[in-house]
Amino acid sequence: MSNVLVIKSHPLSSKDSKSIQALEAFLDGYRSSHADDTVTILDVYNDYVPEIDGDMLSGWSNAVQGIELTEEQSAKVARFAELTDQFLAADKIVIANPLWNLNIPTRLKAWIDTINVAGKTFKYTETGPVPLTENKKLFHIQSSGGMYDGQDPSSQYIENIFAFIGVTDKGQLYIEGIDHHPEQRDEILGKALAEAHKAGINF
Repeated sequence: MSNVLVIKSHPLSSKDSKSIQALEAFLDGYRSSHADDTVTILDVYNDYVPEIDGDMLSGWSNAVQGIELTEEQSAKVARFAELTDQFLAADKIVIANPLWNLNIPTRLKAWIDTINVAGKTFKYTETGPVPLTENKKLFHIQSSGGMYDGQDPSSQYIENIFAFIGVTDKGQLYIEGIDHHPEQRDEILGKALAEAHKAGINF
């Protein structure tokens, strides 16, 4: 049995989002072949994911110094740690997001901050940082209107940040070109959904 953590990173539903349509196809395939696994969906647009802000930074500093945290600091620090632990407990991670302005959504970046934590997912050494995360798999789904073949800054960021913390078993599905070739929309999307379902079965 595996614990699967799904990061839904689009504010719209599958009715209006190609990446969420692909995510649902992926999960349909996954559940059909992994019925005993536990799948947890974290919706970064509806579930609370704290950003690293003044409260968070001062809260961490106060905790180190033994200074009592404010109620707001305590809540943010606790939720941040909860999300880190949730990631550490997962065997497989699935991320679905759009490409916006060549980057990932800001809410997804806030979540990624919770999994890139010194002492938990990587550590500093005399020769530089080394990963601490082992035995996890990642599947990344991303939709974009243009054609980038996974070389856009968003895809590369996901690739690099997970490699940095030690997740090297990675797969991806890029839904690309519908805005560039609107006449091919049905063909592009249909192929992507079929690939997503198959990827879910084999993940």
